[in-house]
Amino acid sequence: MSRQPTPAFTRVLFRMIRQQPIRYAFALFLWVTIWTMPILIGLISARYFDALVDGMEVTTLTLLITAVLAYAFIRSAFIFLGMRNHASLLFRTAATMRRNLLVRIFELPGAAGLEATPGEAVSRFRDDVEHVIEPFDLFVDFIGALVSGLIAFGILWTIDPVITAVIALPVTIVAIVSNRTGGLLRRYRRQARDATEAITGFLGETFSATQSVKVAGAEPHMLRRLTQLNEVRRTMMVRDRTLTAVLEAVFRNTVNIGTGLILLLAAGRLTATGDAGISLGEFALFVFLLTQVTDSAYFYGLYMARAKQGSVSVERLAATLSGEPWQRLMEDTKLGLDDDVSESAMTSAAPDPFVSLSVRDLTYRYRDSTNGIDGVDLDIARGEFVVITGRIGSGKTTLLRTILGLLPAERGTVLWNGEIVEDPSTYLTPPRAAYTAQVPRLFSMSLEENLVLGAVLESGRLDESIHIATMRHDIDMMPEGLQTRIGPRGVRLSGGQVQRSAAARMFARSPQLIVLDDVSSALDVETEQMLWERLFEARRDVAVLVVSHRHAALAQADRVIVMDAGRVVAVGAASELNESSEAFRAIWDGSPGAPNPS
Repeated sequence: MSRQPTPAFTRVLFRMIRQQPIRYAFALFLWVTIWTMPILIGLISARYFDALVDGMEVTTLTLLITAVLAYAFIRSAFIFLGMRNHASLLFRTAATMRRNLLVRIFELPGAAGLEATPGEAVSRFRDDVEHVIEPFDLFVDFIGALVSGLIAFGILWTIDPVITAVIALPVTIVAIVSNRTGGLLRRYRRQARDATEAITGFLGETFSATQSVKVAGAEPHMLRRLTQLNEVRRTMMVRDRTLTAVLEAVFRNTVNIGTGLILLLAAGRLTATGDAGISLGEFALFVFLLTQVTDSAYFYGLYMARAKQGSVSVERLAATLSGEPWQRLMEDTKLGLDDDVSESAMTSAAPDPFVSLSVRDLTYRYRDSTNGIDGVDLDIARGEFVVITGRIGSGKTTLLRTILGLLPAERGTVLWNGEIVEDPSTYLTPPRAAYTAQVPRLFSMSLEENLVLGAVLESGRLDESIHIATMRHDIDMMPEGLQTRIGPRGVRLSGGQVQRSAAARMFARSPQLIVLDDVSSALDVETEQMLWERLFEARRDVAVLVVSHRHAALAQADRVIVMDAGRVVAVGAASELNESSEAFRAIWDGSPGAPNPS
């Protein structure tokens, strides 16, 4: 995993504040007020004790009680508003980071994927975002405690400057300890996060390959591996949490011990006589406000520890952005929390009528490999049914993915209706083009939700798509029809049902260009023949671009493109190629090294 330089968390903090400046300013106002309001109780307490010495009148007692009750009510109201506003602030900030992270992942070439496993990515979405939010959450408390501490310090200075100056001792100790342990905090937090990520990644891969594990009889080995990873994580987490707990204890105990020493000094002054002494009320005020001052030191140490740990999570999240700067995490984005997302926002505007798709000199090579495609030219017009075929590893799937922008082309152009497409990954999407991969992905939802995926379909469009994909009989046999839950990755469906469900999902979007990658590989001959016939009949003003080596598709094709070693080696109808192309005959006849067309 590549790591970008860790930014100072102060930069990250102010970047988050810029997302919601008004809401954050309101939060600061509320929490500074909440933290400073107890000073009023200290002043009331001082007046109460001085009145006891001087002889308290009933009126004075009544006023003091009334003031305390009013204070309790007002501060409770401020705490309620503060918690409500702060919860919304934290949620919006976390949601913004997660949404920006997901948007960036969707921007990446779809066939390339993330460096991290799905489990590792989930760990970053869940845990690392929360660890960035923790110091962001603490910052308002730190500022509130700081303002309150400065005000209290000023009041205490007027009572006794010498004793007040001693308060700087625990504050200084906390600052020194916090700064000296920063590197250790970051290192332990990084090790703990990496260990946690290793387990989530391992579990994610294991759950997705349960059948393979059972078939191989590898359950004991997988359990041993999980035990090893858990032991590493236990060690790292104990280090991280122990250090954090020790530091918090040091911060709190330093403050408490310092407070005790200072109070002993103040108590000694209380017994003094003359003008240099401290009155009972002033001593009570000293006792009360000292906590306000020392709490600012405690929260400073706590915030700095969380900030150092949070910077590790920023670093990990930035790595998931795959080359984008960390600021991308905090970009302004519309979350849709304050207004409903309209249906129109979920549908794309109708594109111009499709005429042709052309590819010129398209080239892509996989990193550290000679595999890929090189200098491919291809044309497909409206109404055409074109099949790409070739031996295994000839570049068929790579060509489709590069055309659609799922892999970044190194050279060449893609033209739609004669116009160059600058970004195929965003342009060649429904309703212009739709794609079904060789291994399609379904979700743990109902079958209907998988087919629709939030799209607003024309009346009857879903039924038509199900018919073309030859899924009607399968759905009629399901216990709840379209509402049947299909399980994670469609595990309750057969391989053929998964492929045809993905095809139906694609047809439902009424694309002008249909792109299919060996979608019939798990179908029996009869079902496959029916699928191609229905698709051929229903194509009307659309174009169909298919990767296949099966007779049923090759026989239906208007044109077959034969690939070998990443290049186009022959083009023509199946009957023509059988006469002119040795490479095509090998595929058609199912010779050794070629896919079996039956």
